[in-house]
Amino acid sequence: MEPAAIFLLLIVLAFIVLFVTRPFFERRRVRAPESSHELSFLLAERESLLTALQELDFDQTLGKIPAEDYPAQRAVLLQKGAEVLRQLDTLTPGTAGQAGGKGQRAESANNPTAPLSDDDLEDLLAKRRNGRKVKTAGFCPNCGKPVLQSDVFCPVCGSTLK
Repeated sequence: MEPAAIFLLLIVLAFIVLFVTRPFFERRRVRAPESSHELSFLLAERESLLTALQELDFDQTLGKIPAEDYPAQRAVLLQKGAEVLRQLDTLTPGTAGQAGGKGQRAESANNPTAPLSDDDLEDLLAKRRNGRKVKTAGFCPNCGKPVLQSDVFCPVCGSTLK
């Protein structure tokens, strides 16, 4: 074999070794800041509380919850929701309490340290109900599970809806 071919082969082999071992020598620079983890947790908590409030209201309309228990359970969920919104406002003032940062009440816009009321949560619930109202089509006649307007078959039991 010629010395030039051996030299070229060694250079290619060196590049391959460098390419393969490069990840072991690089330091991990991509780290999410701690505040983004907390923000993500609080946003997820807000969504779960809104869902819980919506389900509680739905169960109340169906009569699954005794009338004397409903106000206490709703008050507890509203209290937790207000606390989550306060924590979100401390992380990102003026935008975290709303869905997408829009529609903030006038007094809260003028004073970002104003205490949040139950009306803020009620507004979020109303927006969420309106968004879902368009999508829902009722319940499956076979199993009784909720279905969407776009569903041709029930996602639970598979029966034909149309």
